[in-house]
Amino acid sequence: MTGKQITTAFLAELPKTDLHVHLDGSLRLGTLIELARLHKVELPSYTEGGLRETVFKDRYSSLGEYLKGFKYTVAAMHDAEALERVAAELAEDNQAEGVRYLEVRFAPQLQVRPGLDAVQVIAAVDRGLRRARDVFNRRPEIAGGREPPFEYGIICCAMRMFTRGYSQYYDTLFDAHPYTRPKNLFAMASIDLARAAVLARDAHGHQVVGFDLAGEEAGYPASAHKQAYDYAHRHFLKRTVHAGESYGPESIFQAITDLHADRIGHGTYLLEPDQIRDPEIVDRGHYIERLGNYIADRRITLEVCLTSNLQTNPQLKRLEDHTFSKLRAHRLSTTLCTDNRLMSNTTVTNELSLAIKHLGLDRNDLKSIIIYGFKRSFYPGSYLSKRQYVRQIIDHYEAVERRHFG
Repeated sequence: MTGKQITTAFLAELPKTDLHVHLDGSLRLGTLIELARLHKVELPSYTEGGLRETVFKDRYSSLGEYLKGFKYTVAAMHDAEALERVAAELAEDNQAEGVRYLEVRFAPQLQVRPGLDAVQVIAAVDRGLRRARDVFNRRPEIAGGREPPFEYGIICCAMRMFTRGYSQYYDTLFDAHPYTRPKNLFAMASIDLARAAVLARDAHGHQVVGFDLAGEEAGYPASAHKQAYDYAHRHFLKRTVHAGESYGPESIFQAITDLHADRIGHGTYLLEPDQIRDPEIVDRGHYIERLGNYIADRRITLEVCLTSNLQTNPQLKRLEDHTFSKLRAHRLSTTLCTDNRLMSNTTVTNELSLAIKHLGLDRNDLKSIIIYGFKRSFYPGSYLSKRQYVRQIIDHYEAVERRHFG
């Protein structure tokens, strides 16, 4: 079975997941323009074409240029109504391309302001996702049990680092602790968020399923956030960590040891010995072999984002050079994700198409990757209900296969 047999129509019909997508990186352009006007956020352009030329491009010169767009999206998501709208639209956009399970991640503390605390921010996003889910699941084919329903989870992102001006929450933290070392402030913010995430789930019933750590890896080790992750771990909140995206395998090692990571965001450099920077690691080949074996054996899934990596990593000139093929050859558990639908101008279907075209994905690989997305999700229900849901997904997947391939 070769990749040439896989059509766009087939991909569109398949049930899919997106386990790594940032809410503030995935707004509709039209919505961003409307919200910016409403909240008086100054944009470089107020047309979709103009924003594609100036901010949200197909290629970027650096990670810094890629990240510039977030200052506009975060500012536009100014209140609970905006957060709810953006969340609902993201769910609808995923539903439209066949995504049946979606895990939306974002940093609630970026949206905290007077009258809107972290739990209320989470609540607004949950309302939007829940509303879109319930509307979709009333469709006859789903209500009648002929197709699996749409489901979602929320992942709360802590930040490895921040400065003044990130948000009112972080500025308040600086003001309240003016003589505290920055890394201690970063840790305090993460602990606050872990508590808010658990509170939102347990006391308010919001569909929080995971905890994440995002931001610059170099100089901001994951170990500084151990206490927050210990709290999440003790309260049975599943864990993922951005690691190995712009730093070497030792960043991934920290994620799985210090932070109990169940999944890894990106993991691009997991098997790259030349990316190791720790001088105490002498036998680099042996180190990555043992690390790779450990992650493979534990089925710690890598959330791979092809387009985003190509846009933000200047060393990566073409997709054929992405480490994804090596990760698959080592039988590691991988799933393909969008990262940021707006910033990267992509969809789940597009990410799968790119892997088929440039990385030789065949139908067997495709099925494995998609099904593992469901199996390794932080599904909000019980283990037994998750098993039933995955069984529904597999049955539906195979029915789509039969329609297209006999």
